Amino acid sequence: MGRGKLRIYLGAAPGVGKTYAMLSEAHRRIERGTDCVVGFVEHHRRPRTEVMLHGLEMIERREIEYRGTTFTEMDVDALLARRPAVALVDELAHTNVPGSRNAKRWQDVEELLQAGIDVVSTVNIQHLESLGDVVETITGVRQRETVPDEVVRRADQIELVDMSPQALRRRMAHGNIYKPDKVDAALSNYFRPGNLTALRELALLWTADRVDEYLREYRGEHNIRTTWQARERIVVGLTGGPEGRQLIRRAARLAEKGAGGEVLAVYIAASDGLSSASPKELAVQRTLVEDLGGTFHHVIGDDVSDALLEFARGVNATQIVLGVSRRKPWQYIFGPGVSATVARESGPDIDVHLVTHDAVAKGRGLPIARGARLGRGRIIWAWLTGMIGPALLTVLLSVLPELGLANDMLLYLTLTVAAALLGGLLPALASAAFGSLLLNYFFTPPLHQLTISDPRNIVAISIFFGVAVSVASVVDLAARRTHQAARLRAESEILSFLAGSVLRGETALDALLERVRETFAMESVALLERADETESWTIAGAVGTGPVARPEDADVDMPIGENMALALSGRVLPAEDRRVLGAFAAQAAVVLDRQRLVGQAEEAQRLAETGRIRTALLAAVSHDLRTPLAGIKASVSSLRSDDVEWSEEDQAVLLKGIEEGADRLGHLIGNLLDMSRLNTGTVVPLIRETDLDEVVPMALGGVPEDSVELDIPETLPMVAVDRGLLERAVANIVENAVKYSTDGEPVLVSASAIADRVEVRVVDRGPGVPDEAKDRIFEPFQRHGDAPQGAGVGLGLAVARGFTEAIGGTLTAEDTPGGGLTMVLTLRVAHDTPQVAAELPSSAVS
Repeated sequence: MGRGKLRIYLGAAPGVGKTYAMLSEAHRRIERGTDCVVGFVEHHRRPRTEVMLHGLEMIERREIEYRGTTFTEMDVDALLARRPAVALVDELAHTNVPGSRNAKRWQDVEELLQAGIDVVSTVNIQHLESLGDVVETITGVRQRETVPDEVVRRADQIELVDMSPQALRRRMAHGNIYKPDKVDAALSNYFRPGNLTALRELALLWTADRVDEYLREYRGEHNIRTTWQARERIVVGLTGGPEGRQLIRRAARLAEKGAGGEVLAVYIAASDGLSSASPKELAVQRTLVEDLGGTFHHVIGDDVSDALLEFARGVNATQIVLGVSRRKPWQYIFGPGVSATVARESGPDIDVHLVTHDAVAKGRGLPIARGARLGRGRIIWAWLTGMIGPALLTVLLSVLPELGLANDMLLYLTLTVAAALLGGLLPALASAAFGSLLLNYFFTPPLHQLTISDPRNIVAISIFFGVAVSVASVVDLAARRTHQAARLRAESEILSFLAGSVLRGETALDALLERVRETFAMESVALLERADETESWTIAGAVGTGPVARPEDADVDMPIGENMALALSGRVLPAEDRRVLGAFAAQAAVVLDRQRLVGQAEEAQRLAETGRIRTALLAAVSHDLRTPLAGIKASVSSLRSDDVEWSEEDQAVLLKGIEEGADRLGHLIGNLLDMSRLNTGTVVPLIRETDLDEVVPMALGGVPEDSVELDIPETLPMVAVDRGLLERAVANIVENAVKYSTDGEPVLVSASAIADRVEVRVVDRGPGVPDEAKDRIFEPFQRHGDAPQGAGVGLGLAVARGFTEAIGGTLTAEDTPGGGLTMVLTLRVAHDTPQVAAELPSSAVS
């Protein structure tokens, strides 16, 4: 049974119509006779969306009880048993309630796809994992529910549901998205025009990148080499010369003229073509292009012009930016140069820009390296010179007055040397043999016979052939040595970049593998490893399309020890390339080990921090735990004593002391446990819509009734919090305020709504805290002003801030006008808030 197909409706913000579009697609499929059911659709009480559910078969949701509350989730088992052709599953990024079959809804969808069921789903751009930081910067809201980008990228179809910010705000104002009482707050905060425009741009660009991936795959599958100008991509050819920075800036300006333009700077290390480059200058140019939003590529090519055009066509470039040649006029006798060749051979699909600069015609500084891998044109000319040249020379010498055998040999030797210079050894050998036959047949007696009567002529022709072969061999050897030197230079440049990445501490394995793929022009590169020879291979990192899972399936594999290998697919590499590949492989292993060591170091640091906190904990509580225990022990011993007859009033006093000591001890231990859980990361909130007037009064049970004045309006919007964590945070804040407040002055606890947040203010009239200590009071085991023993271990405010940040709020301290301290607790308004914000481990606290 084949895998099902996934179709995703992608939106920029809530309310653009993703669910509506999904349900419309379901009705279309049902009209065509497709078996389509609703696995899970959240209509948020939007009338038009509810209407679209009519006529669709819906799978009954599964009820899950968690912490005394019943939630409903998609019933995956029922869907698998029903086995429809198509299942509708809304909100792909949703986090399931603990106790569900899977932690995330996208994992439920994966099960359905594996079972051969097609799935239609929805997701907003802000829920993509890679865009979390960007979205938080734009909107100020951190998305706690995310879906891995790769899950969405693997979808068979992605359809963008687009709507202009103005239209979306009108839809919001008409009450088609949220309830009327939430519309004003939404329009003035998350749904501001700037926010919506930025989110829309993110969605459009992300979708464009996905379309670009489809285009590259299609072009590769159909072996399409011509450029399709679907998007402006500008390739900058760099030589490492001083003009490179000007070319990069020019390309960046060209890219800015077209929406979504890209700049790709490429330096080609080759056996002939561009001259040697300054590593320092290349590093500067690489930094410049990355600062301008482009990418830098370093590749090897035997012919610079061909390699540059091959690279440009491979990335579907539309323009190439090159600098006018730095050659001096006389150097053009060696050929037209890279710029002219690229402009001539680019074809009608790639525009070539030649940019003038200050170094034009001032020379390259080093001669052009000439290699043994000669161009096709030179090989043809070499054979023509070596074979046609002697024939034409023979005709010419036949009509001219006799020059003598020695002069004839020199002329034929000239053609042989020219053939060697142009095409290397083989054309020269053929020219020497052919010239010897022509000399023997036409110019040594007896004429027109392949025999020689004069022994001196035999010696002369033999010497001619020997000299010709020697000269051709020397010229060919020099060319091969030049080629080897140029190749070694190119390899050294690559290895210097590799060494530089080590010194800079670059630890991105994917970036290194991508550089391997670009350098050797491969389709995919994978780093494979296994525990031992009996275990199967696993992919530690991979880039490109279709990476292999075993070394034997790759076109090229480079072993790294016994249980690791670098596997490349795309083409077979020559043996001479394996040395550089070996260096890359060793670096990949080092990067992988470094990543793992960094993880282990972070874990060790976390354990060390935990140990430090435990040590500080023991030091801090050595007295504070003993004091209430000593009081309880003294009171109990007094009551059990037979020597004293205690009155009922005395007994009540002693019992009250026992009760107060036990309460104080319980409060202290509770804070210690809370701080421990915060440091171990086991506090994971259950976010729900909550009324403050239900939570705050419950937090005041630990303080005297007349010590707090409460002002919580019933008209406040609901907040998105974990009720238990909020209650304990407020309790710690209020207890701290009551502890330091002036006698007779009650602590004021008030709340108000500001834009998309609600602020709870706890105001006391105590001694206050100086500005430099306002942050320090929230650190564990800190008690401002040398508080007397018995005032606690300084954990109350630290726990309160930890719980507040866990539910997405903030806790800060301000001065109270007239004296005192005001604690400001800021919470998020609950609009479009999911029922559960994260999966909770069994040890989680709420």
